[in-house]
Amino acid sequence: MTGGFRSRSKSGDKPKPERDNRERREERRDRGQRRDDHRGSRNRDRGKGQGQQRRGTSREQAAKDFLRSARQVGVDAPRAVAFDTLLRVETDDAFANLVLPKALRKAKLEGRDAAFATELTYGTLRALGVLDAVIARCATRGLEAMAREVHTALRLGTYQVLYTRVEPHAAVDTTVRLVEAAGHEQAKGFANGIMRTITRTTPEAWLNRLAPAGEIPALAFKHAHPAWIAESFSRVLGLGELEEALDADSQRPLVHLVARPGEISAEELALMTGFEEGKYSPYAVYMEHGDPGDLEPVKQGLAAVQDEGSQLIARAVAEAPIEGTDGGRWLDLCAGPGGKAALMGALARIEGARVDAVEVSPHRAELVRKTTDGLPVDVHVADGRTPDLEPGFDRVLVDAPCSGLGALRRRPEARWRKEEEDIGKLAPLQFELLSSALNLVRPGGIVVYSTCSPDLRETRAIVDRAKQELGAVELDAHELIPDMGDTGRELSVQMWPHRHGTDAMFFAALCRGA
Repeated sequence: MTGGFRSRSKSGDKPKPERDNRERREERRDRGQRRDDHRGSRNRDRGKGQGQQRRGTSREQAAKDFLRSARQVGVDAPRAVAFDTLLRVETDDAFANLVLPKALRKAKLEGRDAAFATELTYGTLRALGVLDAVIARCATRGLEAMAREVHTALRLGTYQVLYTRVEPHAAVDTTVRLVEAAGHEQAKGFANGIMRTITRTTPEAWLNRLAPAGEIPALAFKHAHPAWIAESFSRVLGLGELEEALDADSQRPLVHLVARPGEISAEELALMTGFEEGKYSPYAVYMEHGDPGDLEPVKQGLAAVQDEGSQLIARAVAEAPIEGTDGGRWLDLCAGPGGKAALMGALARIEGARVDAVEVSPHRAELVRKTTDGLPVDVHVADGRTPDLEPGFDRVLVDAPCSGLGALRRRPEARWRKEEEDIGKLAPLQFELLSSALNLVRPGGIVVYSTCSPDLRETRAIVDRAKQELGAVELDAHELIPDMGDTGRELSVQMWPHRHGTDAMFFAALCRGA
């Protein structure tokens, strides 16, 4: 689990009573005051605190108001920033990796303070399922009946108790103060009672008490994953590596930089930045700390952020052996937001080729244009299933829309937003896109099908169906990444964070049948 468990109690696994009489009296006393918080709470906009969402107040102003209120009641800036970010993720469906950096800059947090706020934010989001299970066990009302600000403060406080070295009394105190700062002073006793109950039991005991039956569900709970995701991983890895894979999802990943071929080498980029060259991609550099946007090569467009696994897939498209002469017609059929298209474009410029980049979303197509500016890339706003392009492409990439289960470590809230039903809905689209690619590639050309997901329903099932129904011929994709081992027993390649340090990227290489 993120950060590892650190026991706060010397009582071992013997939990103390969950309530004492004084706390029961406090809760009864507060119950009438809390009732207003709970009414109407099933609505999506339940319980928005007066310090958070005043009518006509912008989100930025609301954040400033909250930070000021937090300071007034004695909440430190890192916890206040973490709380406000968590609330935005919950209420606005925002992504923490986009919201938090801006919040840190506005609050002028750096160094240890920024690191603490980051750990609290990302750690809480990764562990939501465990945190909610613990809170629900200690609360007298359902989680859906809590005001969002109160629920968010309890999640943040519970994370500190279970997963960090923060002293329990500090976690309890700051949780209560956050509730007050968010405009729910009447719920302070309620929050205090729950937090004090949580601190009476060791983290290990909480896990043992609440773990579901079954080996895989129990491992999923221990490592804060929905059980269905753990089941999905186990179908590929088996039980032997499952725990290691789940744990890797909760580790903060290194930032991978890509050096743009033809303009700067990975060696030069590493020397300029002081970081280390990648292990597998000849264009990769591992950024261990800092903001990529502050790097001069990134500002100049010589480098960008791109997972090393994605780099390897784009390179595989450009360097796979094909029959006959490469006529220089390359295609990225699902190009947004443009990372792979940009690397393909840089390699195409070296080879004298051009890339057609297809993207169905106008907004994402514009991102592709910006990312590939100055490269031999032509962007088309079209559906990849019917792109209205002349067939005969030498090289085609289908980076299909997918569940994104392979990149859970980069978006900590993602694992709790996804539903297993989404995979079944995506499968027809994935197959239709691969079918379109096989129609557009010339005989003897290459099609690379990729996903950022290891789920067999999105990977092998799609490829096998194309072989059976469309007569596609699968090639050995392992030959396209000779320096990377342990990538699966099939002809396709499956990468893993715990094995390779990349996202769990999948790709297969195919060509048209006779």
